[in-house]
Amino acid sequence: MTHSRADDRSAVTGKRRIAFAVHADASTLPAVATLLRSLVLSNPAVCEDVVVLHPGLADAEFDALRRLHPRLLTRRADSREEVFRLPDHDTVIALDPAMVVLGDLGELLRLRHGVAAVPQVWCDASGTERRSVLPDGLLVVQRADAEAARDRDTALAADSVVPVDARYDFLTRRLHDGLPVPEQVAVLHFSHPSDAPGYGPAAEARARFELDDDAFRAAYRALPGGKHPELVAHLAPPLLETRPSLDLARTVADVYRQQGRYDEAVAVLAPVLDDRADAPRCHETLGLCLMALSRYAEAETHLLLAAASPDTAPRAFAQLARLAWLCGREADAHAYARQGLTADPTDAGCHSWYVRTREEARAEPGAGSASEQLAHVALFAEGNENAGDKVLPEAVRQCFGTDTGPRHWYGQHAHLLVDEAALERLNARRGVVVGGGGLFLPDTSPNSTSHWQWNVPDDLLRRLTAPLAVFAVGYNVFDGQQYRRTRFAESLRTLVERSAFFGLRNHGSIDRVRELLPAELRDRVRHQPCPTTVADLLVPPAERVPRSDTVLVNCAYDRAGLRFGHDYGHFLAETAGALRQLRERADVRYAAHMPADEKFVHDLRREHGLSLPVERLYALSNDAIRDLYRRARLVIGMRGHAGMIPFGCGTPILSLVSHPKLAYFLSDIDRPAWGLSVHDRDLGPRLAERAGALLDDHDAAVADVRAAQEILWKTTQENIAELRGTFGMSDSSSGT
Repeated sequence: MTHSRADDRSAVTGKRRIAFAVHADASTLPAVATLLRSLVLSNPAVCEDVVVLHPGLADAEFDALRRLHPRLLTRRADSREEVFRLPDHDTVIALDPAMVVLGDLGELLRLRHGVAAVPQVWCDASGTERRSVLPDGLLVVQRADAEAARDRDTALAADSVVPVDARYDFLTRRLHDGLPVPEQVAVLHFSHPSDAPGYGPAAEARARFELDDDAFRAAYRALPGGKHPELVAHLAPPLLETRPSLDLARTVADVYRQQGRYDEAVAVLAPVLDDRADAPRCHETLGLCLMALSRYAEAETHLLLAAASPDTAPRAFAQLARLAWLCGREADAHAYARQGLTADPTDAGCHSWYVRTREEARAEPGAGSASEQLAHVALFAEGNENAGDKVLPEAVRQCFGTDTGPRHWYGQHAHLLVDEAALERLNARRGVVVGGGGLFLPDTSPNSTSHWQWNVPDDLLRRLTAPLAVFAVGYNVFDGQQYRRTRFAESLRTLVERSAFFGLRNHGSIDRVRELLPAELRDRVRHQPCPTTVADLLVPPAERVPRSDTVLVNCAYDRAGLRFGHDYGHFLAETAGALRQLRERADVRYAAHMPADEKFVHDLRREHGLSLPVERLYALSNDAIRDLYRRARLVIGMRGHAGMIPFGCGTPILSLVSHPKLAYFLSDIDRPAWGLSVHDRDLGPRLAERAGALLDDHDAAVADVRAAQEILWKTTQENIAELRGTFGMSDSSSGT
């Protein structure tokens, strides 16, 4: 099975597309291979596109290069000047076949402005010292600035470039008479033939990368520290064939697991592991992959073997508790969590499962009769989990009435496997509501049953007799996130066919889902806004609360690499500058939706000396969360619900866009100016300016929020009226 193309919506979030580029002909392709090996071995955690520009070589000429790098692209070009015009990339680092990379290129990857280069010093015929950019020298081209930096004769003037340190384009002519290569050199540029006499140390530096494929793969494998998953997945499997080992198999399997390639991970690890008792970490990895494939019995066996080792026991028991809970075995889940706490009383995962599966936590006092209840399939957050996932299920229920408790609602966590008993419980209800939230996501709690968050087999879904409504669900795939869509598309089709109502929370999600459906089902997908966006219209607050002079800020860190790419330092610095300005006119505080969000506060204080008080929303009740957002004058948020909840409470918002869903929401309400990309080169000044404008005319900003709510409210009212009929609900049956 092959991967689908990455679902890349970088135009939505502004995420930079970065490439290394090199111009070569047939004679210099071997040198390009050496350059590529040096790039990978010197920057093992970096995997960006590599574009080889060429005069028209046959595609087969590049096979040797493709074995070295998973993201090799070829493009016909008459000259190196094409690096200024690559249409699919925002930042291009232009190298030359006469170069090798010896050090970290992170500084170049983080450059954001102009065209950067090393102005080289040389003497003309009269002995006058001059500076210029060599035609084959290193360049860092920002496509937005490329034309302004180039002279009409296509040469770059030294005074038109952003200068970078000479270590990024260090000419070997400076190493005459056998001088050693300085340790700080990151890119060594051979300004003479690499075998010229008198340059032995430079030649030796290059020779380190003149390896055959097997030696290159082994050298990459032996490197210490972090490695990019795509490079590991590309280079390690062939090595596993020639130099098999259990440790290497686990490394490959771990990377496959990160990429969602669970079946391949099992195929790599299972044959070499068998039932060996001396490899607990391998059993742990295999157990996790089998669980993601919904092969729960096999997964349990391997996790039990992992739990036999003191080093892996707490993690293994936490996963065993999760597995038992997924399968509806709550007593077993509680017992596994207790065993994990015996192994390590401080383990947070085991403690969470122990609390969650206590008998008293499972009781639902005051439950009504099944025939009068609606079943609600959702992610129900508990403890210190995401505050947005706590508020959202209640908001969904409030659409159908004020009583959101067990008298009218039966809760079914989306991650629980739907078996025959669960199907019977669902069919006993007057209807089933699935949502809201970003349930169309393959990797939060992976399963092969449906390949999205509701763990329901197609055959049982077809036998669901209660009316089914998919309500305010979102398509939550990140920019560039790769996943296998075949199983998801099959499950999605069954879900749409079976649903009496199929409403997604934004039009971006509608477009993405319609792409995966046959033509005859696409019109059944409609818009149902997230109910948090109309919170004050669903349940008006008892009294209008006064606003404080407070600006709340929120950031998110799940899948940080997909959110920020190489721009996190830039984002942090720009945000720090904006917040300093805002602190001159408001009390700026941090709104953490979950504990991991507090990384922003720590990084801001460490890197920029700026401290923010923290409001821990994950520890508050739903009413307290809404009250906090109602009292704020402005909320600047990166999480979807750090925008939608305050918006629903009538508070002006600005969104820090690192995920398409934020841009989708702002597009739906026709307020794109309320969003700023975390990759925006001028994020700081723009954020300060827009926040200041909202604070300056705050009454108008609040009125604008209320006006933007109206179309969402009208759509919600129309949909709820339809669903009341579908579910046979009267006002009295809904708790209104």
